[in-house]
Amino acid sequence: MSKSCKGLAMELVKGLSDSDCLKVEKRSYRDCAKEKIPSIPSECVGLRETYFNCKRGQVDMRARIRGNKGY
Repeated sequence: MSKSCKGLAMELVKGLSDSDCLKVEKRSYRDCAKEKIPSIPSECVGLRETYFNCKRGQVDMRARIRGNKGY
């Protein structure tokens, strides 16, 4: 279960690395991930929300019994 969000994390990093936030503004991944819609594409915003829900599911005891939905 600890690796169930790994695919989402890799997709999020790939999406952020193509954004203007990293290329033009030369900011860190963490700063760009916290950024709102203008600097990053809408696909990255959706991936960020999905990754957050995946990580939250790892801590939720109900999801730990059934297993995380994963990617």
